[in-house]
Amino acid sequence: MLSRINIAPEEAQWRALAFVAKAWELPLSDQEWLVVLTTRLIGARLIGESWYVVEIGVKGLPNKWAVQVDDTGACDPDYTFLCPIATLEDSEVELFPPAITNRLRAKRHTLASTRAVRGA
Repeated sequence: MLSRINIAPEEAQWRALAFVAKAWELPLSDQEWLVVLTTRLIGARLIGESWYVVEIGVKGLPNKWAVQVDDTGACDPDYTFLCPIATLEDSEVELFPPAITNRLRAKRHTLASTRAVRGA
């Protein structure tokens, strides 16, 4: 039997946003750029646990981070980065606050390096 999840989807979203903002050390003014894209409740019958996967994005970009929020509201620190684009264009850099562009540049650089290794 699955454990009963103790938080509502809206609280999972709030916790995921707060977790990402804190992990990235975003000033309050930059946090408005983050948006919740989707929230899904996942249940693993075999281990009897449930959790939310909250996908967070940056307004206007295809990037997203999938954060797992467990039934107590704790966020898994090993969130997943997903993006179809491996580079950050100069025109994009100008549109966003430095704290966000620095995070995007680092993540996309890592993504580009991973893709280059697989393609070699």
